Amino acid sequence: MHKNAQEFVLSFDLIKIKLCGFLKIGSMLFLGGCASFPAAISPHSLLLDANHLNGGHILKPESPSAASWPSQQWWKAYGDPQLDRLVIEATSGNPTMRIAQARIAKVQALRGVASAALLPTIEGGASFSEQRFTEHHFVKAPYAGNWAWNNIATIDIACDLDLWGKNRSVLAAALDSVQVTAAEAQEVLLALETTVVRIYVQLSLQCMLEETAQATLKQRQEIFDITRKRFAAGLATELDLSQAEAPLPAAHAEIERMSASIELLHNQLSALTGKGPGDGEQIRRPSLRFDLPAQLPDLLPADLLGRRPDVVAQRWRVEAAGKSIGVAKAAFYPNINLNAFTGLQSLGFAQFLSPGSLIAGFGPAISLPIFEGGRLRSQLGASTADYDIAVESYNDTVIRAMNNVADQIVTLRSLGKQRTQVNEAKALAKRAYDIALKSFRAGLTDYLIVLNAQNQTLLETQQKVQVEAHFLDAYAGLMQALGGGVPVTHPGSERPL
Repeated sequence: MHKNAQEFVLSFDLIKIKLCGFLKIGSMLFLGGCASFPAAISPHSLLLDANHLNGGHILKPESPSAASWPSQQWWKAYGDPQLDRLVIEATSGNPTMRIAQARIAKVQALRGVASAALLPTIEGGASFSEQRFTEHHFVKAPYAGNWAWNNIATIDIACDLDLWGKNRSVLAAALDSVQVTAAEAQEVLLALETTVVRIYVQLSLQCMLEETAQATLKQRQEIFDITRKRFAAGLATELDLSQAEAPLPAAHAEIERMSASIELLHNQLSALTGKGPGDGEQIRRPSLRFDLPAQLPDLLPADLLGRRPDVVAQRWRVEAAGKSIGVAKAAFYPNINLNAFTGLQSLGFAQFLSPGSLIAGFGPAISLPIFEGGRLRSQLGASTADYDIAVESYNDTVIRAMNNVADQIVTLRSLGKQRTQVNEAKALAKRAYDIALKSFRAGLTDYLIVLNAQNQTLLETQQKVQVEAHFLDAYAGLMQALGGGVPVTHPGSERPL
């Protein structure tokens, strides 16, 4: 029996090969009776060539030696080991990253489902039932009119010939969906890295502002002590003493507000790393570098398409949508399957395993659409519209990506110039304050002049700190706009639908 079944399977493969060509030709004869194929339904949208977008002078390198593309660990340019550790912990311990990885596993499993449609299916089954057979049918004595066992065991083989490429298109679309999900996971990774860096920059800003507030409080306390000594010596009035003391509570409140902001940022960072707020208490004051490059790499439009995960994901969606059109087109043609079976069948158990109980058969199964009320046309129209949507979504993403890079580089270059100006303004304000304080100690000026000079110094110091933080934040924005440091697999040349 085993030998007979094996020979049958081999014969089935040979029959499939021989019949494929015959059935494909023969099925064309039925197309006149099939649903009419709507040749007029086709995509209208065209993919945008990013190299044709005018980037202007903004997206041109300022110097002949353009910067390189971001490295995989681009945040290391900030020169803070604590930041390096937080980013690594976030990208490995954040639940959002695990969700993205689970989505990749899901679409890979669905790809296996689509791949299975291209292979033959083999199923085994057996049925053993005791029944009373009729006296007026094909069953002869001694079974007619009596109870007996009806036994059958078969192996069924089925194969979809996929003459029109429907299953192959479904598999190709599934493969493209895997690439989409992988690009989306890379997008999640980049967003997570950027979020950690930007919150860390905000933490650095709040720490520097707190230090500035502490220094200001110390200065105001010093002015109050000088005023109190002058009041004790009869050189200042009670009004002068009250005016010198009034800013102290506000300075303490400002320090408390900044301290609360720092704790909240610690909590955000610990949550991003997948930990509790207690771990955030271990975060120290940031020590970031400020001499970061603000240059663009060469070949910006072309290379950007393979580095920004959102652009790559949209491009793979276009590819998948194109395969879906192939699936919708194949539905207009006949569906031809080859079916075969082999097994044993007998009445009673005595002869069940004998060679005479062998049964076998094979043949094609053909189904073709004749009248379906416009369903196939509507499905093709929907698939075509989905392709147009995917193309225009890709075009929109490319445009936004180019403008995003332009926005970040404009911000960085402007902040680079502002840094020079605020440093100069801070130095002048500090010099004015030192002169005013020296005159106040000598009794040559009153308290209000010192207070005004001190407030101006505080304002310029805060402005300098904020510009520095904005520069660091804009650098992280530029790295995200450029797609981070890991190129993503991008579809190759155009393939026809």
